[in-house]
Amino acid sequence: MQIFIRMQSLPHPYLLVSERNNRDGILIISWDNGHFDRMMRLLSVTGKYRIVSVDPAVTEERPPSADIFSALTEAQLRQSREVETGLFIAESPKVIRVALDAGYEPFALLCERKHITGDAADIIARCPDIPVYTGERNVLASLTGYTLTRGVLCAMKRREMPTVEVVCRDASRVVVIDGVVDTTNIGAIFRSAAALGIDGVLLTRSSCDPLNRRAVRVSMGSVFLVPWTWLDAPVQSLNDYGFKTAAMALTDDSISLANPILKSEPRLAIVMGTEGDGLPKQTIASADYVVRIPMSHGVDSLNVAAASAVAFWELSSFNIK
Repeated sequence: MQIFIRMQSLPHPYLLVSERNNRDGILIISWDNGHFDRMMRLLSVTGKYRIVSVDPAVTEERPPSADIFSALTEAQLRQSREVETGLFIAESPKVIRVALDAGYEPFALLCERKHITGDAADIIARCPDIPVYTGERNVLASLTGYTLTRGVLCAMKRREMPTVEVVCRDASRVVVIDGVVDTTNIGAIFRSAAALGIDGVLLTRSSCDPLNRRAVRVSMGSVFLVPWTWLDAPVQSLNDYGFKTAAMALTDDSISLANPILKSEPRLAIVMGTEGDGLPKQTIASADYVVRIPMSHGVDSLNVAAASAVAFWELSSFNIK
């Protein structure tokens, strides 16, 4: 049962609060009726807070639905009617802070009650104008279908996507992610890209959305640190922006990742393929270079996330001699 209460000032710290549009109240949302009863007793004893309205069925100023955190799929979040550009979910206080620092706008917060005055306190203070939902750990796990990482989720507004030209404009090293659908791999690639000197990320439409909740979490917020966008044109179109393309693939004519010609390129696009089949033959055939990672013990390939980290370190802009 959701309970919506408007109050004049900050209540007991067990309660999760959010100021609404500079009006004379605070919106409190709770799924815990026992907690609501305790709060009511506190109010009646102290006389410190004046209740403006109490109504379990309030609809006039109802906050964004908790369906954001429970019933909506990733596709529905992207196409949310609440926000023109769509929504995504950031999970864990650290990831949420990175998103806020990068300028992403919060929309609603879901927080385990014990974190209100703990890990999430500074986040709540930074987001005074959004509704915040709270409950005990088991209640929130039941609502979302999974256990929250560090007990905090934040629905955030997506941004308008930059063009390929904007992402490439000041870049010397970019990665093209072609058809990678595993969320963990996407998150890991972004984390390596941010850490190892990659200036931008381009993804084909067949790849996983980098703002998928799990991908964002695995990236530890790195998806907010590296410019990225979708690449709808063929990979070879990057030649128009001054890039040579290096397709990571095992072919008879591939060159070693350690070949100095790769580092000598002033602008290089490193092209990574799917977890299973790798890059399409047409992409390999049209690449300026086909590159392999030398390996021992008869190992013929690495996971795409591991391979990308190796390639980024070897070819990144700050590692060019």
